[in-house]
Amino acid sequence: MWDLLVAPFVEFGFMRRALVGCLAISLGATPVGVFLMLRRMSLTGDAMAHAILPGAALGYLAAGLSLTAMTIGGLAAGLAVALLSGVASRATALREDATLAAFYLISLALGVLIVSMRGGAVDLMHVLFGTVLALDDAALTLLCAIATITLFALAAFFRPLVLECVDPGFLRSVGGPSAAVHFLFLALAVLNLVGGFHALGTLMAVGIMILPAVAARFWAQGVGGLIAVAAVIAAGSGAAGLLLSFHLGSPSGPSIILVAGGAVVLSLFCGPVGGVLPRLARRTHLEA
Repeated sequence: MWDLLVAPFVEFGFMRRALVGCLAISLGATPVGVFLMLRRMSLTGDAMAHAILPGAALGYLAAGLSLTAMTIGGLAAGLAVALLSGVASRATALREDATLAAFYLISLALGVLIVSMRGGAVDLMHVLFGTVLALDDAALTLLCAIATITLFALAAFFRPLVLECVDPGFLRSVGGPSAAVHFLFLALAVLNLVGGFHALGTLMAVGIMILPAVAARFWAQGVGGLIAVAAVIAAGSGAAGLLLSFHLGSPSGPSIILVAGGAVVLSLFCGPVGGVLPRLARRTHLEA
């Protein structure tokens, strides 16, 4: 059991770095994913994850696989797409989901084109799927800084964020900063997607935000409980996915997301809050 579960993290520094990176993403990105789920914006998060690709690709084009350049480019592109989609949905007849879908497709195609022009298949795979096993100290510092900023921001604006999820009309009626809270939340989402991009790539970064939040929905009801359970599921998925990747030689990013997906399926059937089996057991008990 030691060799299977503990030895890889004790003996190999790259596994320890990957584990710390996964824990940082779990603490920062997963609470944002809970609010995305509560706002019914899960697919919006996926669109925004792809929106950062052109900016990160331009950073790669300018400086290669530079952490600073790709981070700044990804942040700029993600925030620009979020703002443009909001403005377009308010200034035209299109709904925000349609504008986000359009920008998402354009961004994905443009980003892949830019990376392909400068690099090869290996660079494209790095951008799309990440390299969590190759995280260095600078990348870990960035991920931990993003997690810290996110937790402080969520703690400071927790009540307005919850009200925005439950009843945004009431928040506006009492003079609450509804628009400011909305854009702050979008900025936090983009920031965490950029952090997740360095570890899991643009195609997988949103998975560690949304899947643990969906799984937590079957184990807790209050917002605080959802955030705590989702963070535990995300951290466990990260550790289990890394071990799966180490022992089977599978890609680390997809392994982590598949473990999180397995947690969703298990929760769907066994979760005490609305799970299939507890509902059937309850119905059978009432009929008896």
